[in-house]
Amino acid sequence: MGGPRSRNAGSKRAPAATRTERDRIGTLEIPRRALYGIQTARAAANLSFSGRTLGDYPLLIRALANVKIAAARANLDAGVIDARIARTLERACRTLAASEHRRELIADPLGGGGNIGINQNINEVIAHLASAGARRGTPRIDPKFQVNASQSTADVCATAARIAIIETARPLVAALEDCARAYRAKARALKRVTTLARTCLQDAQPASLGDFLSGHAAAIQRRTAALARSVRALRRVNLGGTVIGAGNGAPPAYRRAILRRLREATGLDLAARANLFDAAQNCDDLGAVAAELGMLAEAMIKIAQDLRLLSSGPKAGFGEIILPAVQEGSSFFPGKINPVVPESLIQCCFQVLGHERAARLALERGELNLNVFEGAAAINILDACAILERATRLFTTRCVDGIRANEPRCAALAACALPEPQHTGALRQHRRTNRAG
Repeated sequence: MGGPRSRNAGSKRAPAATRTERDRIGTLEIPRRALYGIQTARAAANLSFSGRTLGDYPLLIRALANVKIAAARANLDAGVIDARIARTLERACRTLAASEHRRELIADPLGGGGNIGINQNINEVIAHLASAGARRGTPRIDPKFQVNASQSTADVCATAARIAIIETARPLVAALEDCARAYRAKARALKRVTTLARTCLQDAQPASLGDFLSGHAAAIQRRTAALARSVRALRRVNLGGTVIGAGNGAPPAYRRAILRRLREATGLDLAARANLFDAAQNCDDLGAVAAELGMLAEAMIKIAQDLRLLSSGPKAGFGEIILPAVQEGSSFFPGKINPVVPESLIQCCFQVLGHERAARLALERGELNLNVFEGAAAINILDACAILERATRLFTTRCVDGIRANEPRCAALAACALPEPQHTGALRQHRRTNRAG
């Protein structure tokens, strides 16, 4: 009693919490059950700063998985891998595309290195999923030589980013179209209400409140159409160009098949960029989307500011419209109702303009044969689309839909309009005289 235990005595030894992996740099301990490997762990340790992970972007994950499905099929067409491996890879990619195992996608989406962490993370997780689900006799799937066969981080991530932006922009465009429709309906309802127009914040002529709001509708619709056009241009991708556009490392048969296979996997009408060397060097197509988001944000700021002004008061301000009371506006003044929803939209648009600037910086800071910063442009565009879609839906349902006219105030202000210019009255008299003659 109390003496040393026999080596075989007691309970079984607990399984190790980590496993050891080796690469050209050295060895590293990885959580034993992790689906990612040493390259992902290094990227997470060396490149993470944003507080976000690839797992936070399900549409980008799905786009990356679909790119890998297309690559597996094209590699099968080219004889690079056999049918069993291709099927195994595709099953693993479909599992990942369904947003399973998002916790395993730990690479920082804004990490440097030209998206190296993202591609390695995807490759390693797919390899582990495929190896675990492989039938007996199928060799262990290698993340570099099989999952990433005939590909480069450059063409994989650039292509997936564009697909993800196309998918992310759809709900934003729908939200903007809903907002424009709500404005048009409100403009029709308030067309008969006459109020005072202003220029340079000074009194001008009588004007229909509905006509004024129709201008908001037209601006939103125009900027939405311009954004949609810029997003459509992203359907031209560079998959098959590998690193710098030359296609090195990808067999000709793979390059002939890859876009057809990508269209199958995504259901999108995708085509190759006209010049794949240009595609590797320049991301001005992303810059164009960012610029449209910036102009949209500026237009929405103006629109939201107009509503704040027209609803100001209610007694000592313009007071021409009444916005829905969605919550108390002050913890100090009892009963104070502030235009909090338009203000939320304005603050959202400030963020969008920051994302726009970051995306444009990524464009201008590229150099030589490969723009390694275009991943930052893509993530900022994805973030801008997501927050603006949510803010626009709130603005439509909790503000625009409930706008009411303060008709007595509008009538009183319309009575303050400036007199009609004399030349206008004379012109009308001249026209009446001519018609009588």
